[in-house]
Amino acid sequence: MPDPVRLVIGPVRRAEYPERDDAATPCARMVAMNAIITASDLASALTGQQPPVLLDVRWQLSLAKTPGEPSFDGRKAYESGHVPGAVYVDLDRELASAPGSHGRHPLPDLAEFGTAMRRAGVSSGRPVVVYDGGQGWAAARAWWLLRWTGHSDVRVLDGGLPAWQGPLETSVPTPTEGDFEPVPGATGLLDADGAAALARSGVLLDARAGERYRGEVEPIDPVGGHIPGAVSAPTNENVAPDGRFLPAEELAARFKSLGAAEDARVGVYCGSGVSAAHEALALAVAGIPADLYVGSWSEWSSDPSRPVAVGPDPQ
Repeated sequence: MPDPVRLVIGPVRRAEYPERDDAATPCARMVAMNAIITASDLASALTGQQPPVLLDVRWQLSLAKTPGEPSFDGRKAYESGHVPGAVYVDLDRELASAPGSHGRHPLPDLAEFGTAMRRAGVSSGRPVVVYDGGQGWAAARAWWLLRWTGHSDVRVLDGGLPAWQGPLETSVPTPTEGDFEPVPGATGLLDADGAAALARSGVLLDARAGERYRGEVEPIDPVGGHIPGAVSAPTNENVAPDGRFLPAEELAARFKSLGAAEDARVGVYCGSGVSAAHEALALAVAGIPADLYVGSWSEWSSDPSRPVAVGPDPQ
């Protein structure tokens, strides 16, 4: 596993969320922390004096299924066995608002998000560890949202539930109410105009599969292709076959080859702001700060006036 990395927190990029006062937001400045945690380290932390709050965010992207085939049920998967003490969090209902003009997974209502996090036991002074079924996308979405709204100590279980070697439980815990109050602005956020500008002035990474970036196939959104100037960087290339992140130095080398040098401002998007959060997490492991375009391609492609590029070149 890589050594501890530095996560650099970037500035707010979206005008409707006010910048936080510097004195009140130490997480708005450069801080040292681990973005991920190993299963063995998590097991040790759970027996410590201040065990982390555990969030189970199992989720799968819903694509067209065979008639009669049930959709994935994250809560049912959670109830069939989870890390002891973990609380289930519903990505579609608690980590996003209803689909609409801002994409399939827009930012959640902050009051509702805060209520969900406090109900799960999240407090500002207690560490949080998030995991999912192994893909890492959903856990990264929770990680990014908590970081964006001001929590200073959030990590993702590297490899997700499959990496956990300890016992599982089926009982549903009732955690003590937390005190976390989300205040946006601790990390960078992009809107559509900001993403378009960054694709020209900095480095905008497209975390989707290469064939979607090139416009060869588009299973969900109205049109295939990518934001002009964006660089293809599939997030599945940031992990090993077991779903764990590549070493930090390998990730740093990969992103550098894509243009994410030390002096470049970096942003990332995907289909709906979920797998892009996983790419933002990979960038954090590599020590590279990145802004996230939450609306992503589902928002961009919904407006026919926005330009679309196809093929392997950023254009």
